[in-house]
Amino acid sequence: METVTRVLIYEDNADLRASLSQLLSGSSGLELAGALSNCTQAEADMERLRPDVVLMDIDMPGCTGIEGLRRIKAVAPGVNVVMLTVFEENDRVFDAICAGADGYLLKKTPPARLIDAIGEVRAGGAPMTPAIARQVLRLFPKAPRRTTADESPANLSAREQEILGLLVEGYSYKMIAADRGISIDTVRSHIKKIYEKLHVRSMTEAVSKALRQGLT
Repeated sequence: METVTRVLIYEDNADLRASLSQLLSGSSGLELAGALSNCTQAEADMERLRPDVVLMDIDMPGCTGIEGLRRIKAVAPGVNVVMLTVFEENDRVFDAICAGADGYLLKKTPPARLIDAIGEVRAGGAPMTPAIARQVLRLFPKAPRRTTADESPANLSAREQEILGLLVEGYSYKMIAADRGISIDTVRSHIKKIYEKLHVRSMTEAVSKALRQGLT
């Protein structure tokens, strides 16, 4: 039996909200959990609607998407939140990543890519448009490797370092598999080991730590 992913939309633009709702409702494996114009009741929404993935508009009246993200992660850390924005703004990207965003896409992202991104984030990925990924690289400049007890360099294999480097560059699981000539399952296995060695639980944490410690 196919696993269904429940998706909740927060978007104050009625036309875009309706368009996204229609897209998700017609996509195999996805179920529209709800489509709301604001996230002022984010905590209650998690309890009532129980989404697996949230598509979060970053600019909304009453409660910004970044504040909504923080509220969601506080009560439902297992829910994946992908931020949607019109602009590639450095401060917004930084704030969203620090608040725990699992992905960051532009609203002009093609529908097929958006659907792929939902599957990617559920598989442990961190979907980002190439432009956003480049900004993340600039926001987290490489630093000298630290050797303190809590920030000691991870004992990554050469292959794990290669894959971590591709994650930092914004590659998806599929892109890494194609680039290295390996299966997606093998990519997942390597990434699981990377998470264990870095002591992280998400792609965002792994990329952030890699850039802070100069691991790639």
